[in-house]
Amino acid sequence: MTEEWGRSTKALACAAVLAVLLVLAVFLDLSYAPDPIPFGRVWDVICGRGTWADGLIVPMNAERVCIGAVVGSGLAVAGAAMQAMFRNPMASPYILGLSSGASLGAALGILFTIPFIPAVVSTPVLAFVFCLITTFLVYGVSRIGGVTHTETLILTGIAVSSLMSAVVSFLTFISGDKMEDIVFWTMGSLSRADFGETAAVAVPAAAGVIVIYSYAKDLNAMMIGDSHAMDLGIDVARTRLTVLIASTLVTASAVAFAGSIGFVGLIIPHIFRILLGPDNRILIPISALGGAAFLIFCDWLAHVIAEQYGVLPIGILTALVGAPYFIYLLRVRRNEVGW
Repeated sequence: MTEEWGRSTKALACAAVLAVLLVLAVFLDLSYAPDPIPFGRVWDVICGRGTWADGLIVPMNAERVCIGAVVGSGLAVAGAAMQAMFRNPMASPYILGLSSGASLGAALGILFTIPFIPAVVSTPVLAFVFCLITTFLVYGVSRIGGVTHTETLILTGIAVSSLMSAVVSFLTFISGDKMEDIVFWTMGSLSRADFGETAAVAVPAAAGVIVIYSYAKDLNAMMIGDSHAMDLGIDVARTRLTVLIASTLVTASAVAFAGSIGFVGLIIPHIFRILLGPDNRILIPISALGGAAFLIFCDWLAHVIAEQYGVLPIGILTALVGAPYFIYLLRVRRNEVGW
């Protein structure tokens, strides 16, 4: 009882700190301008009494903040689910080739126009569809004799990801004057977002997150082992497929509109697993809060870190943070993963 109380207190303290960091990140991103807007004036705009100029800038920034919160939290939750399902602290939403599938769909949408459908619509739709197709392709290929083993699923995902990445590279090579659009999309960005796109991302992402959280207890049991989970009456195959589909829905929604933003789903849930333990009932909501704060802060950095070159693709910043941390996991903490 005392141990559980201590975990709950630690989780509440962590949530409070993350809430403060999230508010700070939101105000930093909302205040971005060539001449940064003071937080007090940002608050005035939120309260409906700001100046005319501030009233134009802050809502434009708010579009990025909103989609950043949805994408960051969604990718972090999907990463937590993948790490629990595969019992691997280095798993992420892209482990099954989802990013490569979405990139292929986006490249096709950029290169080949669809009559009566503008590219701003066809590109995210095709990215979303190809992301889903990739998941079902990987799951179908890895299913042998009616059984899907975790190792086979991961290896199949790596193979399919490599194949689709090769196709995307070929399409980029022959794209001509559209090469810049494809390359920029694959780097990830929140700059093209608007409130309509945020709503389109938020609805399926929220549905996927709710499904994942409803299986938190089952994921806890599966982390100990499939046989142990089955002894507790859990349908492991059904749970794995349901969580996989929900994670894919979240990831596909995020990637379709924001491009490939890596490492959010890897580093955020792993950090909180180290701090708070492996209980997914706590880890999933905390990861959602941390993912939102992290991605919004990265978006602010993308605007201010090298202004002479314009806005950096946000995927560059997440990779600059995530790749060293990934190496750190491999070298230092491989025996301290909370399983």
